[in-house]
Amino acid sequence: MSDIVIDIKDMTKVYQMGDVEVKALAGITFQVEQGELLAIMGPSGSGKSTMMNMLGCLDIPTSGDYLLDGERVSVLSDNKLADIRNRKVGFVFQRFMLLSNLTALGNVELPLRYAGVPARERHQRAEAALQAVGLGDRMKHRSNELSGGQQQRVAMARAIVNNPAIVMADEPTGNLDSKSGKEIMDLLLRMNREEGATVIIVTHDPTISAQCDRVIHLMDGLIEEDSR
Repeated sequence: MSDIVIDIKDMTKVYQMGDVEVKALAGITFQVEQGELLAIMGPSGSGKSTMMNMLGCLDIPTSGDYLLDGERVSVLSDNKLADIRNRKVGFVFQRFMLLSNLTALGNVELPLRYAGVPARERHQRAEAALQAVGLGDRMKHRSNELSGGQQQRVAMARAIVNNPAIVMADEPTGNLDSKSGKEIMDLLLRMNREEGATVIIVTHDPTISAQCDRVIHLMDGLIEEDSR
């Protein structure tokens, strides 16, 4: 039997907007196996961003249950959630989220610094991650000295440097030209196919979802379709 990395049961998320309750997720149940390549799609307001926040431990459900790598995250404190994010989840955002005052190497070292990894090991692992995404010759460059595609590669190196259980990419090609976007998607595919990483991509782009093993379509906070 395959290892289950994500196990979600009847998960809801309700936001209070003044006197109005908005149900962003309306009772979702699904599992993700180790090594899956999953796309999450849906129109604006369907619950994609809320789902990503839940899966990435940036927020907790209003009700229901969520186990990540066997750990029940739906009941944890903010500090415990931060620890799980650092150890188990690698994020790739549309806007890169790099610190402009740091070099590429410095940005990739950040998760290791938070995890208390000693300086020498931190440096070696960050270098290896940058080599893996093809940026071995750009380690000492600051983010404003890199192209958009190179900045997204740095973000991907930062996402994988801690060997997370899951890599989450939120519209990772949205701010890139088509050539750079293809290169980033190729890297995500390589992480999945060759490194065995579980990769979840939130996207509106059907050319990206077509390359995934499985596509979940959300509508009004519910799973409308789950296809493999």
